[in-house]
Amino acid sequence: MRQSKKTFSHLSLQDAKSIQPILKSIIKGLSAGEMTFSDEEDEIKLKPEGLLRFKVSASESETKHQLNIKISWNIDDPELDDKSILSVSPSRSRKK
Repeated sequence: MRQSKKTFSHLSLQDAKSIQPILKSIIKGLSAGEMTFSDEEDEIKLKPEGLLRFKVSASESETKHQLNIKISWNIDDPELDDKSILSVSPSRSRKK
């Protein structure tokens, strides 16, 4: 049996403050067990369950700083052995 694949992608320019409600909605969706992503063109509903793979990567160069967050899961996925602990903390503001 062949499985169908549906994807959703959205790209926009926003400031850090306007991204915060989106991230909070993702947190609420993870807690509730269901998230719906939509824009004018498309919509997808995801139901996170079981163990989730969580990947964070960050990089910086002279002209670009980048943060990537990836959360994925498989339905009926066996337990993952890697249970390393991640720590993320906000940087303290530098005094000028």
